[in-house]
Amino acid sequence: MTNSVITGIVATFDRDNIDTDQIIPTEYLKSIKKFGFGDFLFDGWRYLDEGRLDMTSEDRSKNYDFILNRKPFTNAEILLARDNFGCGSSREHAVWALRDFGFKAVIASSFGDIFYNNCFKNSVLPIKLSKEKINHLFEVSSSSPANFQIDLIAKDLKFDDNSSYSFDVKDSLLDRIINNLDDVDITLKHKSDIEIFEQKRRNQRPWLFDYSN
Repeated sequence: MTNSVITGIVATFDRDNIDTDQIIPTEYLKSIKKFGFGDFLFDGWRYLDEGRLDMTSEDRSKNYDFILNRKPFTNAEILLARDNFGCGSSREHAVWALRDFGFKAVIASSFGDIFYNNCFKNSVLPIKLSKEKINHLFEVSSSSPANFQIDLIAKDLKFDDNSSYSFDVKDSLLDRIINNLDDVDITLKHKSDIEIFEQKRRNQRPWLFDYSN
Protein backbone atom coordinates (compact mmCIF):
# COMPACT_ATOMS: atom_id res chain seq x y z
CA MET A 1 0.00 0.00 0.00
CA THR A 2 1.38 3.41 -0.95
CA ASN A 3 1.08 6.54 1.16
CA SER A 4 2.39 9.79 -0.31
CA VAL A 5 0.74 12.18 2.17
CA ILE A 6 1.18 12.29 5.95
CA THR A 7 -1.36 14.33 7.90
CA GLY A 8 -1.50 14.44 11.65
CA ILE A 9 -1.33 16.14 15.03
CA VAL A 10 2.07 17.56 15.95
CA ALA A 11 3.72 16.82 19.31
CA THR A 12 6.46 19.32 20.18
CA PHE A 13 9.65 18.44 22.09
CA ASP A 14 11.38 21.75 22.71
CA ARG A 15 14.88 20.48 23.44
CA ASP A 16 18.14 19.59 21.70
CA ASN A 17 20.14 16.34 21.79
CA ILE A 18 17.35 13.86 22.47
CA ASP A 19 19.32 10.62 22.30
CA THR A 20 18.26 7.06 21.58
CA ASP A 21 18.49 6.08 25.26
CA GLN A 22 15.89 8.74 26.07
CA ILE A 23 13.74 7.57 23.16
CA ILE A 24 13.84 3.98 24.47
CA PRO A 25 15.97 2.89 27.47
CA THR A 26 18.39 -0.01 27.37
CA GLU A 27 16.26 -2.37 29.47
CA TYR A 28 13.75 -2.72 26.62
CA LEU A 29 16.28 -3.88 24.03
CA LYS A 30 16.11 -7.51 25.17
CA SER A 31 13.10 -8.36 23.02
CA ILE A 32 13.92 -10.24 19.81
CA LYS A 33 10.85 -8.81 18.07
CA LYS A 34 10.85 -5.77 15.77
CA PHE A 35 7.41 -4.59 16.89
CA GLY A 36 5.65 -3.80 20.15
CA PHE A 37 7.90 -1.03 21.49
CA GLY A 38 5.38 1.83 21.40
CA ASP A 39 4.46 1.45 25.07
CA PHE A 40 8.10 2.12 26.04
CA LEU A 41 8.66 5.24 23.95
CA PHE A 42 10.22 8.04 26.04
CA ASP A 43 9.78 5.74 29.03
CA GLY A 44 11.70 7.86 31.54
CA TRP A 45 9.61 10.96 30.81
CA ARG A 46 6.29 9.29 30.15
CA TYR A 47 5.94 7.25 33.34
CA LEU A 48 6.46 7.68 37.08
CA ASP A 49 7.27 4.02 37.75
CA GLU A 50 9.70 1.42 36.41
CA GLY A 51 8.48 -0.75 33.57
CA ARG A 52 9.12 -4.24 32.24
CA LEU A 53 8.77 -5.81 28.81
CA ASP A 54 5.65 -7.69 29.95
CA MET A 55 3.89 -4.43 30.95
CA THR A 56 1.72 -2.23 28.76
CA SER A 57 1.08 1.48 28.99
CA GLU A 58 -2.21 0.77 30.78
CA ASP A 59 -0.29 -0.98 33.57
CA ARG A 60 1.89 2.05 34.29
CA SER A 61 1.69 5.17 36.43
CA LYS A 62 1.73 8.02 33.91
CA ASN A 63 3.29 11.46 34.12
CA TYR A 64 0.45 13.63 32.87
CA ASP A 65 2.74 16.66 32.58
CA PHE A 66 4.38 14.88 29.64
CA ILE A 67 2.90 15.83 26.28
CA LEU A 68 2.29 12.31 24.94
CA ASN A 69 0.06 11.54 27.93
CA ARG A 70 -2.28 14.43 27.13
CA LYS A 71 -5.02 14.44 24.51
CA PRO A 72 -4.95 15.03 21.58
CA PHE A 73 -1.20 14.34 21.58
CA THR A 74 -1.82 10.72 22.58
CA ASN A 75 -2.67 10.33 18.88
CA ALA A 76 0.16 12.47 17.50
CA GLU A 77 1.66 11.29 14.20
CA ILE A 78 4.27 14.02 13.68
CA LEU A 79 7.04 14.90 16.15
CA LEU A 80 8.69 18.34 16.11
CA ALA A 81 12.05 18.60 17.89
CA ARG A 82 15.16 20.75 17.85
CA ASP A 83 18.79 19.90 17.04
CA ASN A 84 20.58 16.54 16.93
CA PHE A 85 17.51 14.32 17.45
CA GLY A 86 18.31 10.60 17.69
CA CYS A 87 21.95 11.05 18.66
CA GLY A 88 23.77 8.51 20.83
CA SER A 89 23.92 4.74 20.36
CA SER A 90 22.86 3.09 17.11
CA ARG A 91 19.86 1.13 18.45
CA GLU A 92 17.21 0.65 15.76
CA HIS A 93 14.72 0.12 18.58
CA ALA A 94 14.44 3.93 18.87
CA VAL A 95 12.79 4.14 15.46
CA TRP A 96 10.70 1.03 16.14
CA ALA A 97 9.33 2.69 19.29
CA LEU A 98 8.43 5.90 17.44
CA ARG A 99 6.79 3.92 14.65
CA ASP A 100 4.87 1.64 17.02
CA PHE A 101 3.53 4.60 19.00
CA GLY A 102 2.14 5.99 15.75
CA PHE A 103 4.67 8.57 14.60
CA LYS A 104 5.05 8.76 10.83
CA ALA A 105 7.41 11.73 10.64
CA VAL A 106 9.99 13.54 12.78
CA ILE A 107 10.97 17.14 12.00
CA ALA A 108 14.21 18.58 13.40
CA SER A 109 17.13 20.80 12.42
CA SER A 110 19.50 17.81 12.47
CA PHE A 111 19.56 14.09 13.30
CA GLY A 112 21.99 11.48 14.46
CA ASP A 113 23.32 9.88 11.25
CA ILE A 114 22.48 6.27 12.11
CA PHE A 115 19.06 7.19 13.46
CA TYR A 116 18.33 9.15 10.27
CA ASN A 117 19.11 6.15 8.06
CA ASN A 118 17.19 3.75 10.33
CA CYS A 119 14.08 5.90 9.91
CA PHE A 120 13.84 5.13 6.19
CA LYS A 121 14.15 1.41 6.87
CA ASN A 122 11.10 1.55 9.15
CA SER A 123 8.63 3.89 7.42
CA VAL A 124 9.33 6.95 9.56
CA LEU A 125 10.10 10.11 7.60
CA PRO A 126 12.85 12.36 9.05
CA ILE A 127 12.69 15.94 7.76
CA LYS A 128 15.58 18.37 8.19
CA LEU A 129 14.79 22.08 8.24
CA SER A 130 16.86 25.12 9.18
CA LYS A 131 16.83 26.28 12.80
CA GLU A 132 14.95 29.40 11.72
CA LYS A 133 12.18 27.33 10.16
CA ILE A 134 12.09 25.02 13.17
CA ASN A 135 11.69 28.07 15.43
CA HIS A 136 8.78 29.24 13.29
CA LEU A 137 7.08 25.83 13.44
CA PHE A 138 7.35 25.88 17.24
CA GLU A 139 5.70 29.29 17.26
CA VAL A 140 2.90 28.00 15.02
CA SER A 141 2.37 24.99 17.31
CA SER A 142 2.61 26.81 20.65
CA SER A 143 -0.90 28.21 21.14
CA SER A 144 -3.04 25.19 20.24
CA PRO A 145 -2.64 21.67 18.84
CA ALA A 146 -1.42 21.98 15.28
CA ASN A 147 -1.94 19.71 12.30
CA PHE A 148 0.71 19.47 9.59
CA GLN A 149 0.37 17.94 6.14
CA ILE A 150 3.45 16.44 4.48
CA ASP A 151 3.37 15.73 0.74
CA LEU A 152 6.17 13.28 0.00
CA ILE A 153 5.86 13.58 -3.77
CA ALA A 154 6.01 17.39 -3.77
CA LYS A 155 8.45 17.41 -0.81
CA ASP A 156 6.29 20.01 0.84
CA LEU A 157 5.27 20.58 4.47
CA LYS A 158 2.04 22.55 4.93
CA PHE A 159 1.14 24.22 8.21
CA ASP A 160 -0.83 27.16 9.59
CA ASP A 161 -3.51 26.98 6.89
CA ASN A 162 -1.74 27.51 3.55
CA SER A 163 1.83 28.25 4.67
CA SER A 164 4.43 25.70 3.64
CA TYR A 165 8.13 24.77 3.67
CA SER A 166 9.87 22.60 1.12
CA PHE A 167 12.29 19.92 2.29
CA ASP A 168 15.00 17.88 0.60
CA VAL A 169 15.14 14.08 0.76
CA LYS A 170 16.57 11.70 -1.84
CA ASP A 171 13.88 10.19 -4.05
CA SER A 172 15.17 6.67 -3.41
CA LEU A 173 14.70 7.17 0.33
CA LEU A 174 11.24 8.67 -0.09
CA ASP A 175 10.29 5.65 -2.18
CA ARG A 176 10.92 3.49 0.88
CA ILE A 177 8.43 5.53 2.90
CA ILE A 178 5.81 5.88 0.17
CA ASN A 179 5.79 2.17 -0.62
CA ASN A 180 6.64 0.89 2.88
CA LEU A 181 9.82 -0.88 1.75
CA ASP A 182 12.56 -2.34 3.93
CA ASP A 183 16.01 -3.60 2.84
CA VAL A 184 14.64 -7.01 1.85
CA ASP A 185 11.92 -5.41 -0.29
CA ILE A 186 14.54 -3.25 -2.02
CA THR A 187 16.65 -6.32 -2.77
CA LEU A 188 13.66 -8.26 -4.12
CA LYS A 189 13.04 -5.49 -6.65
CA HIS A 190 16.08 -6.93 -8.41
CA LYS A 191 14.99 -10.55 -8.06
CA SER A 192 15.14 -11.31 -11.80
CA ASP A 193 18.65 -9.82 -12.09
CA ILE A 194 19.79 -11.85 -9.09
CA GLU A 195 18.40 -15.06 -10.61
CA ILE A 196 20.17 -14.37 -13.92
CA PHE A 197 23.45 -13.73 -12.08
CA GLU A 198 23.09 -16.89 -10.01
CA GLN A 199 22.41 -19.01 -13.09
CA LYS A 200 25.37 -17.49 -14.94
CA ARG A 201 27.63 -18.13 -11.96
CA ARG A 202 26.38 -21.72 -11.71
CA ASN A 203 27.19 -22.28 -15.41
CA GLN A 204 30.64 -20.69 -15.17
CA ARG A 205 31.71 -22.33 -11.90
CA PRO A 206 29.68 -25.54 -11.50
CA TRP A 207 32.17 -26.97 -9.00
CA LEU A 208 31.06 -24.39 -6.45
CA PHE A 209 27.63 -25.98 -6.47
CA ASP A 210 28.73 -29.61 -6.34
CA TYR A 211 27.64 -30.82 -2.90
CA SER A 212 28.32 -34.52 -3.55
CA ASN A 213 31.59 -34.47 -1.58
